[in-house]
Amino acid sequence: MHRTDSAGLPAAAPAAPAWWRGAAIYQVYVRSFADGNGDGIGDLAGVRAHLPYLAELGVDALWFNPWYASPMADGGYDVADYRRIDPAFGTLAEAEKLIAEALDLGIRTIVDIVPNHVSQAHAWFVQALAAGPGSAARARFWFRDGRGEHGELPPNAWPSQFGGAAWTRVTEPDGTPGQWYLHRFAPEQPDLNWENPQVRQEHEEVLRFWFDRGAAGVRIDSAAEVVKDPALPDFTPDRDPHPYLDRDGVHDIYRSWRRLADSYPQPRALIGEVWLPDPARFARYLRPDELHTAFNFGFLACPWDAERLREAIGTTLAAHAPVGAPATWVLANHDITRTVTRYGRADTAFDFATKRFGIATDLALGTRRARAAALLTLALPGSVYLYQGEELGLPEVEDIPADRIEDPMHHRTGGRDPGRDGCRVPLPWSGSTAPYGFSPTEIEPWLPQPTDWARYSVAAQDQASDSMLTLYRTALHLRRTEPALGDGPMNWLKSDPQVLAFTRGTEFSCLVNLSDTPAPLPADSVVLLTSAPLDEDLLPPDTAVWLRTV
Repeated sequence: MHRTDSAGLPAAAPAAPAWWRGAAIYQVYVRSFADGNGDGIGDLAGVRAHLPYLAELGVDALWFNPWYASPMADGGYDVADYRRIDPAFGTLAEAEKLIAEALDLGIRTIVDIVPNHVSQAHAWFVQALAAGPGSAARARFWFRDGRGEHGELPPNAWPSQFGGAAWTRVTEPDGTPGQWYLHRFAPEQPDLNWENPQVRQEHEEVLRFWFDRGAAGVRIDSAAEVVKDPALPDFTPDRDPHPYLDRDGVHDIYRSWRRLADSYPQPRALIGEVWLPDPARFARYLRPDELHTAFNFGFLACPWDAERLREAIGTTLAAHAPVGAPATWVLANHDITRTVTRYGRADTAFDFATKRFGIATDLALGTRRARAAALLTLALPGSVYLYQGEELGLPEVEDIPADRIEDPMHHRTGGRDPGRDGCRVPLPWSGSTAPYGFSPTEIEPWLPQPTDWARYSVAAQDQASDSMLTLYRTALHLRRTEPALGDGPMNWLKSDPQVLAFTRGTEFSCLVNLSDTPAPLPADSVVLLTSAPLDEDLLPPDTAVWLRTV
């Protein structure tokens, strides 16, 4: 017999010292979260005003995308000064208040560090341009003479992640065409040379700066890209080791960072963005003296397919087990097509290379699958990341006018790639028309919001028992009260190949039906939560259920 329990919404429980092993972490893209001063751009005042919302949601920590001083050529990932908050977002004093106020609500703060590059506007790069070839200032970066008779060709053929070449030629102080500098991302983001001791020292001082202000950890952007082959050889697919990705020297950097993080009375967490196809190479970043956790992109990019998901989960857990690190699960972030859109397509996987305009999407199907995926993800062992707006079921915005798109991925591919702005559109909080409570005034936000987003607003979903927001709130609070959830073991159950079924502990189980037909539920269990209504004792297609064994 199947019965339904009331979930309840308990207060946050005290976190264990190794809180990152099982935490639910909410990603805040400040520019699009909430606008406190009415200028159309999200800011720290907006985040502070909505901290009660985040506490009620039931998250344990907040990860903030870069909030530092920046020209915003790449959404803040072109950092000009790590010790200043960008004026569009607020002040350092406000950031310190936010960290303290969030902690008072039981919510920790994770800041973003971008070790691979800085902004063109960073003092170091300005000095490098002025100092000229052979200077100590240029030695902090990858300045090289060009190839060809007059140095008119780039030093090598490395590509940029954002399209085009990874090199830009500068004009020297005397006005002549000069050296080239490396930028694996946009030209506004010159790569740092980690062979230079000043680069290493500066980043450790930046870590201390934020740890001393209460940050509980750092998310490390492009963590596997930092170290380059000093010879700068041309890239070929069969070259081993790779000239600029996952080089052995990167591990010395993170061992040093780990010693620094562990030196605090409450050790700080190091969380890596590590895109690597080889699970064994990925696991090296999670050895006991390196990073605490790393994002699991194999799971994020996996299609909505039972066999592929089972394999992705199993591979992830197998890779983490030898190093004793917790797995990290994520469905979306500020770079990825939103889940309800991705899961409503014929190809439900994610790959930057296949992002295009005009792909047909069934949003109703995608939303149903996204609800099921939420319960799957929150039931898996380890920590979980939730990107802002996922709890509202926001779709990807795919009709942003071309002249409003800011993402360099769009512009550097000649408009072929739609870019990432579609998942960065400001959140709807209340009201029937834009800006939907995002701003206290009627000013248009920095990215336009769709005209039909009133139904997705927090206010519209707040009291609706069947809303995505209610599902996430209920699941996150249940996750806190169920002893077996979060960090810990899991075991697969025998099931139909199209049904994912596993236990957490001896009394909790999760089933996800990815088939086209209803699946029977196990006998003698209590239904704790479902992503969609059950069909009596059957689990409908694209539906997940949490059960307690009785």
